[in-house]
Amino acid sequence: MSLVGRLEDLALSDIFQILSIGKKTGALVIRGSSGSAVIVFKGGLVVRAENTTINGTLGHDLLRGGAIKESALKMALEVKEELPAKSIAEILFDIGAVSKDILERFSKKRIEKVVYQLLLWQEGDFQFELDDLDIAGKIEVKDFGWEVSKGISPEYLLMEGARVYDESAQQEYVSHEEISGGGEEGGWESEWGGPPAAERKDITALKSLTQELRFPNSISEITLLLLRFASDIFQRGVLFMTRNNEVVGLGQFGLEIERADEKIRETVISLKDSPFLTRIMNEAHSYRGELEKDKVTESMMEELGGGWPSEAAIFPIIAEGKVSAILYCDNLPTGEVIAETEGLEIFVSQAGLALEKALLQRRLNEMQVDMKNKAGM
Repeated sequence: MSLVGRLEDLALSDIFQILSIGKKTGALVIRGSSGSAVIVFKGGLVVRAENTTINGTLGHDLLRGGAIKESALKMALEVKEELPAKSIAEILFDIGAVSKDILERFSKKRIEKVVYQLLLWQEGDFQFELDDLDIAGKIEVKDFGWEVSKGISPEYLLMEGARVYDESAQQEYVSHEEISGGGEEGGWESEWGGPPAAERKDITALKSLTQELRFPNSISEITLLLLRFASDIFQRGVLFMTRNNEVVGLGQFGLEIERADEKIRETVISLKDSPFLTRIMNEAHSYRGELEKDKVTESMMEELGGGWPSEAAIFPIIAEGKVSAILYCDNLPTGEVIAETEGLEIFVSQAGLALEKALLQRRLNEMQVDMKNKAGM
């Protein structure tokens, strides 16, 4: 299978979803005005990534992080000249300068950095070749780093990358406000006698993500935005799509189980034996409080792992007059009290409207294709 196109037509989030859900193995190469990048997938997980805009190699990252000595990097660079097919990370490992665990940790950080930068690219060509893992020569970089053993979830990389971008934008905005306010004889501090109260997490997230929700590129982008918003407030969560009298796992964050994304997408829960979840679906109102035990909720908690939460929050997502999805969240890892969620509830409502628009646009596109096919007959 070859996947070829432009980022203007198929967003990076959609490409990642296709490769993740399909458990694809191969190399994704992206070329744009900002530079070039290669991302290696194995079984739908990202195991290696590099781009031409990052300064230095993984070896330089290790040196800056204090994991190796400068003499070790110098030796590895010299060996690299004699053995260009080996990566600097492999050489450092072979000479005993660094452990595998440290290489794994630094490699994951480098992969995250590559994906974070790619999220800022507005245009470019991409090509994915199935089962093609020969990345040498695909882009002009000095080194191709280290392949992480377990791989990283594409959904996690997208959510965390978007979070980093939002936090950076928010920090830039705050810094600008501080500079502007500081020029008038002490600004707010002298006028009010102290710094302003910290803004709630749900309101901050609502401000930063609402604009993105106005013009989503796809349904998958809407689901990612929902999970991103919820992950700012809760420690873990799962998004389910509704289908007849059951819900099907679509995405997650914070679950500490093996193959979390894959396992959630394989999860199908029948609602007929859960009066609790059925009531929430029928009332179509957000719920926050004790998670009532029944056959279905006990089975669901077993799938999510970790025990039973002291409280939970469930948000029905309404599109086209019916509950099309539900978002389940809790703070089970620490048992922390759930914070205010009004901002998330507003966003969930807006997400339902955005989902309606996306579904309508999909139908219109399908109708246009059918009309063209009939006209060509």
